[in-house]
Amino acid sequence: MDTRFAITNYHDTAAVTKQLDELIKKPIYSIKPDVLKAYEEDYFEAKCQKSKAMIAEAREVIPGGVQHNLAFNYPFPPVFTKASGAKLYDIDGNEYFDFLQAGGPTVLGSNPPEVREQVIELLNTCGPSTGLFHEFEYKLAKKIADNIETVEMFRMLGSGTEACMAAVRAARLATKNKNIIKMGGAYHGWSDQLAYGIRIPGSKFTQASGVPLYLFKHTQEFFPNDLDDLERKLRFNMVRGGTAAVFIEPVGPESGTRPLDFDFNKGVERLCRKYGALLIFDEVVTAFRIGLAGAQGYYGVSPDLTIFGKVVAGGYPGAGGIGGKKEYMKYFGAGLDGSTKIKKALIGGTMAATPISCVAGYYTLEQIEKTNACQKAGQMGDRITAGLQELIKKYNLPFVAFNQGSICHLETVGTMHFAIKWGKPWGIPSVLKETSKRKKEMEHMGAAYMAEGLVTLAGSRLYTSAAYTPELVDNALSRFDRVFANVEVLKQD
Repeated sequence: MDTRFAITNYHDTAAVTKQLDELIKKPIYSIKPDVLKAYEEDYFEAKCQKSKAMIAEAREVIPGGVQHNLAFNYPFPPVFTKASGAKLYDIDGNEYFDFLQAGGPTVLGSNPPEVREQVIELLNTCGPSTGLFHEFEYKLAKKIADNIETVEMFRMLGSGTEACMAAVRAARLATKNKNIIKMGGAYHGWSDQLAYGIRIPGSKFTQASGVPLYLFKHTQEFFPNDLDDLERKLRFNMVRGGTAAVFIEPVGPESGTRPLDFDFNKGVERLCRKYGALLIFDEVVTAFRIGLAGAQGYYGVSPDLTIFGKVVAGGYPGAGGIGGKKEYMKYFGAGLDGSTKIKKALIGGTMAATPISCVAGYYTLEQIEKTNACQKAGQMGDRITAGLQELIKKYNLPFVAFNQGSICHLETVGTMHFAIKWGKPWGIPSVLKETSKRKKEMEHMGAAYMAEGLVTLAGSRLYTSAAYTPELVDNALSRFDRVFANVEVLKQD
C-alpha cells in the first residue's frame, strides 16, 4: 500500500468546530457593496462581454443557462475554453487560477499531457466507445485494486450517483436488511433515496423537492461526529427491518466542510460490525486525492464498499464506480459469472467503462503514483491554507480556513455549518432562511474572487493540484489579500 498521503498534520477538529460555531453567531461579513459594483462594472461588464452574451443566449435553451451546478456564478458564469495545469482561460481571453479542479478529480492539474497523449492514441485507433470489452477495463480495475486494500473487485459506472445507488442495492441483498443511514449534511448524489439530509444536518427531506416522501421510509440521517446518535439509529432499526448500510464521507460532510475527529471513522466501523450493517465509504473526492490508498488507508479503516467518482476516468467522461470485497461485489456479476443462486443487483450503464474513460483513468493513476502528486497537492493545500489564515488575522475577520491536505476550506459566512436539531432554537424555517441569506453573500464573495482571477467552488472550497508551485500559490494569496482588504460587516435590512 502506498502510504504517501496528502495530509501532513490533521486539523484540530474541536478548535475548527469552535471557530465555525462562533462564525455563524456573528454578523455577516462580505465584500463592500461599492467594491462589488466596481467588480461588476470594471471586470464582468468590461472584460467578460463574450461570456455575458453567450450565457444570455444559453438561458433560452438551457434551464438556468448552465448544464452543471458548479458552473453557476454571480453575476453570470464566465465561459471557459481552455484548461491547463493550474490555470483556466475564458472565451474573452482572461486567465484564472483553477481552485475548482473540475470539482476535485484533477489531482495532477487540468489536462495533463501524459494522459492526453494516451487518449489521443486511443482515439486514433479504437475510438471512444465500442460497447465491448477493452483491455484497459481490466488494467484500470487491477490498478485500483492494487492501490486500495479493501477493493478486491471494481465495477465502473457513469457517475458517483450511480455508484451510490448500486451500493444501496448490494447492501440490501447482502444483509437482507432494509434501512440506510447516512451522515447528515453529506452528499451521496441526487438519487431519490439518498437525497435526504443533504447540505444541512437535520434537514431531512426539505432539500429534495420532487421526491415523494414515502421513498424516504427506509432512509435516516445521524449527526456528524456523533457516534451515540448513530448507535441510537442502529439500535432503533433492529426492530424495524435492520440496517443494510451506513454511508459516510470519510473526511466529513460535503468533502470535509464539517470536519470529523480523526478516530470517528474507526468508531463508525465498530458500530457497523456490531449491528450487521455494511460500511460504505463515499470516496468520490478523497480517493486518489488524500492518497492512492484512499482516505480509508489514511484512517486505517476497512469499508465493505467504496464509492469512486470522477478521478477514476481522469476527469474524462464515464466518471464513477464501486469497489469492495468479493462477497458483496458478487451481486453485480450474478448471472454473468454462471451463478444462478445469487440475486443480481439491478444496475446498468451502456457508456460505463468506455475505452476512453478506462485509458484516461489508468494513466492518471499511473502518473499520480509516479510523481507523488497527492503529497505535492497536499503541500500546496497546506501553503494556501496557512496564507489564508494569516490574511484573516491581518484584517481581523471572523473567517475560518482549514484543510484536509489538498481539500481546502475558506468559510466566510458558515452556510454549511448550520444544523437542525429538534427542540433547539434553530428550526427548519429559520435555518433555511438564514442559510439562504448567507448563500447570497457567498456568491458575492465568489464574484470578487473570480474578478481577481480565482476560480473557487462556491466561494468556500478550494482544491489544489500537483500543478501548483509555491510561487503560484503566493500569487493567488496576493489576490485574496485584495479581496479581504475590501470586506466589511454587512448592513442588515
